[in-house]
Amino acid sequence: MELRQLEYFVAVAEVGSFTQAAHRLHIVQSGLSAAIRVLERELRTALFVRSTRRVELTQAGRALLPEAYRALAAARAGQDAVDAVQGLLRGALTVGLHPYRRTGLDVPHLLRRFHREHPGVEVRVLQDTSIVLLDGLRQGAIDIAFVLLPDPVPEDLAVTSLAREPIVLVCAPGHPLADREAVSLSELSDQQFVVATEGAQIGEYPLFALAFSRLGVKPKINCEVRDKGLALDFVVAGLGIALLPREDAARDSRLHSISIEPPMDLDVAVATLRAPVSAAARALLALVSDQAPI
Repeated sequence: MELRQLEYFVAVAEVGSFTQAAHRLHIVQSGLSAAIRVLERELRTALFVRSTRRVELTQAGRALLPEAYRALAAARAGQDAVDAVQGLLRGALTVGLHPYRRTGLDVPHLLRRFHREHPGVEVRVLQDTSIVLLDGLRQGAIDIAFVLLPDPVPEDLAVTSLAREPIVLVCAPGHPLADREAVSLSELSDQQFVVATEGAQIGEYPLFALAFSRLGVKPKINCEVRDKGLALDFVVAGLGIALLPREDAARDSRLHSISIEPPMDLDVAVATLRAPVSAAARALLALVSDQAPI
């Protein structure tokens, strides 16, 4: 089994297409397909279910994927160690970015500075929800991620806080809670909630669920949608209440905001695994520490 084969395998697994993976790797598709077939013969099992629409991992492929990530990460670490001795910084860096813009840092300019100081490092940016990005960190697919984190921070992560913002409850002006200035989460067990599962809304949703789980209360979710704007439309229509970062709530004049007691904050942070990270990731972390506002 060669590292090149594992690299090809990971590319196909990530994009779900031999054609797109070959394009990403800048090789011809026939060469990629041949390398995967050789790998499958060596392992004596199929790694992908091929179809006309999408290529999916078999059970064996799903078992191999995290090991492939780890093997490639170990190889990169070895190259980093050699380059460090030679005073060079090369290789690749994958940066995860939650679609929540108020990180307290200008991430595009930060990455531009990193590229200027380390032109030998290829930087790749992936945007997704925090849950997906944290899974990517743990699998070795992502080196460093700008994410939303629950409190307390998971023990396997090393984090640098960038910003904290209070979470507020929002409802329609005519809602029974609208005359309240503050409310505790324990009072909301009978309320209907609207949640958005993607984007800059309560992808904060895991934070919302975690807060209630600590109280031993399962919130009632009346509307679960993917789009932030639609979720707020449901709240305005009186179909439920929601939790939002205070700054987002203040932007929508249709919403009535209520403080939460005890306060619940949204923590925006840059995270890596506590395990040794690559030289490129350490260099980016150094720039983050230089510019972090808190």
